[in-house]
Amino acid sequence: MRAAVFALVLLAGCSGQGTQSNNGRATDDLESAAIAAGVIADPKSVDITGLYSRGTDQLCIVPSATAWSAGVTIDYGDNQSCSGQAKLTRSGETLRFSFDEAPGCAVDARFEGDRIVFPGQVPDACQRLCSRRASIAALDVERQSDTAAEAASLRDAKGKLLCQAG
Repeated sequence: MRAAVFALVLLAGCSGQGTQSNNGRATDDLESAAIAAGVIADPKSVDITGLYSRGTDQLCIVPSATAWSAGVTIDYGDNQSCSGQAKLTRSGETLRFSFDEAPGCAVDARFEGDRIVFPGQVPDACQRLCSRRASIAALDVERQSDTAAEAASLRDAKGKLLCQAG
């Protein structure tokens, strides 16, 4: 069955039925074909609630009354770490993190279904969330859990809860 679906996706992605852009490339790419065929979830419609991590980098997202609450903790050891709470809004695949403790620190991250990626450069104000040379720039985490309860249990190095359901 998987082979048949994969073949269908390949055919859909390679067929001449896609519209052409000015540079001659088909605008319907393989990812769009896979989403249309139901092979992968559309990141624009997937619930973002959950606990995300990679190594010592962790991020939580829980629903709040108006949108979502989020928290980030990064610990590189040797007193190099970051921690912060944010209000989170979503526009399709773009997640906007506005950090409470660092006015002027707003970051537009990319949501890729089960992965969240921060840009390589963030506003200078974001350095208030970090000690020494640590940074939230280029944070790249994958979903570990999709439950609000697990996400709400994330604590920073000082024991502070980072995600408060609201």
